[in-house]
Amino acid sequence: MSRPPGQKVAATRRTVSSLSMARTTTKKVCSNYPARVAILAALALAGLSFLTACQGVSTGGSNQQQTSTLSLSAATLQFGSVSAGSSKTLSFTVSNSGPDSISVSSVSFSSKYFSLVSPNVPMTLAANQSTTVSINFSPNAAGSFTATASIASNASDASTSVSLSGTGTGTSVAGQLSVSPATLALGSVVVGNSGSGEGSLSATGADVTVSSASTNNAAFSFSSPTLPVTISAGQSVPFTVTFTPQATGSVSATLNFSSNAQTSPTAETLTGTGTASTGTTYDVALSWNASTSSNISGYNIYRAVYSNSACGSFSKINPSLNGSTLYTDNLVSDGTSYCYATTAVNSSNEESGYSNIVSNVQIP
Repeated sequence: MSRPPGQKVAATRRTVSSLSMARTTTKKVCSNYPARVAILAALALAGLSFLTACQGVSTGGSNQQQTSTLSLSAATLQFGSVSAGSSKTLSFTVSNSGPDSISVSSVSFSSKYFSLVSPNVPMTLAANQSTTVSINFSPNAAGSFTATASIASNASDASTSVSLSGTGTGTSVAGQLSVSPATLALGSVVVGNSGSGEGSLSATGADVTVSSASTNNAAFSFSSPTLPVTISAGQSVPFTVTFTPQATGSVSATLNFSSNAQTSPTAETLTGTGTASTGTTYDVALSWNASTSSNISGYNIYRAVYSNSACGSFSKINPSLNGSTLYTDNLVSDGTSYCYATTAVNSSNEESGYSNIVSNVQIP
């Protein structure tokens, strides 16, 4: 993805001051309604890129038909009983029985509990040559496991497969659940309004199912995702918390996640401040250049409190994916400064890194 130049924001209302950052012009303008002031901050969306990779086998420009075939020393591999959390490796031989070399492009598995140990692919198998293929079985729980190992090549029998089976024994290994950040700061919100922040849950060791989430203060509520949700080992899931203060002043709470992890519940601290309405509401109107990557589904908008000359922890503020390059943040507080950034999300739900960050957006 290219890094686009700065963009231009059109202001149709009377300009009262300006803020310039990173070749991006930020203007604060006053609306025709005395009780509503809009602050325009423009973001240059840059550095948002997705890496895609394709692999395959090129046979060149020759029209000669491939006559070599792959033969396997075994059609099935039975791993027997393996303790949950342990692993076992079995091997079989793959042979090129024809006069031409064969390019093996990949070895894929229909279950994540089976994996390739060797050889490294892609590889070339010369005429009348053989190689040993080693496969690892790592059950995460007690029970039966089956899968298919598929070998893709340019042989005349282009796809060759081996059936795999094994049994996990013993007590299932419970995973671990962690939450980030340890403290989620929701910032300042006018009493009666709502603000939101985002954190993430991560599973390690084994899959973890989160069954419920609860807080000990009604000013905070768990918004998404819908529970229960299962997090695969090594993966993370974002979540959103909503803060709706009922009175002025600082508020804190504990958010508890109940799960089948080794330690449950998993806790996160929540903080926020309820502020009084000044009779004037404020908006921050954001705009940015569209991503030049293909298959972009939309954008996420992130905000942080600016304090002590630095941006704090960023939280997503759009409740759902934003389909345009415009967004208005109307949950800002008088006397607070903010930082903003955006990300692009493609059709595979892959999210880019932050765009250029606009900082020290002062209210008013």
